[in-house]
Amino acid sequence: MPVEYLRTLTAPERTRRTDVHLGLFLAFNAGAINAGGFLAVSQYTSHMTGLVSEMADNLALGQFELVKGALISVLSFLGGAATSAVMINWARRRRSRHEYSAPLLLVAILMLVFGVLGAYHRVIGSSLILTVVLLCFIMGLQNAMITKVSNSVIRTTHVTGMVTDIGIELGRMLYWNRTPDSPEHPAVRANLKRLRLHLSLVLMFFLGGLLGALGFKHLGYIATVPPALVLAALSSLQFIPDRNADARPGKRLPVPVDEQA
Repeated sequence: MPVEYLRTLTAPERTRRTDVHLGLFLAFNAGAINAGGFLAVSQYTSHMTGLVSEMADNLALGQFELVKGALISVLSFLGGAATSAVMINWARRRRSRHEYSAPLLLVAILMLVFGVLGAYHRVIGSSLILTVVLLCFIMGLQNAMITKVSNSVIRTTHVTGMVTDIGIELGRMLYWNRTPDSPEHPAVRANLKRLRLHLSLVLMFFLGGLLGALGFKHLGYIATVPPALVLAALSSLQFIPDRNADARPGKRLPVPVDEQA
């Protein structure tokens, strides 16, 4: 059943399949927010590497206002990630089924807030920095959630690491093993599952960015409403009682003694 499948995507019981499918959806969402957000505020709000570099450059040039803006953006992303970790760990300690759905629902709500702030900017009088802060917070919130879901295997708001991993696996694939495979010198082989995963994530990020940019170009801030509603519907399924939870494949994550992800 489609509803049961969608419910598994945010369930505490995890499998590789549900992690990958949720990751692909969120990569698409992150690409859309990042590209649409750039057209709105002229800044990629998930690009922490660029923002940290921007801080260093502008500090060297004495552009302290620009340093302040970049610092606020980084702290907002950091705050979003911390908020996600707090929500997930709070739910885990209480054996709640909402450990992943609650952060996603918050992402959906904040996406709608972003759309409202942008669409009614002149009426509300919201500032550009507030919009940037909100987008960075959303990106940090989402990225931390999927990171914890997948035990740090999947990230969705930036593609540098994934492109690096794709290059590594392609290098392994092209490597010519001149000597026979042996315990001392095992053959170099590509991890095709990892290669397919990262190629799929990068592709979904690109497609999300393309549609997000086109949506914002032609529809404006209202383009944030459809993905936000889809995300809200997906995360809300976990708030509906599920009598089949015990029979679902995968296992519930135990309360960790020392968090590693």
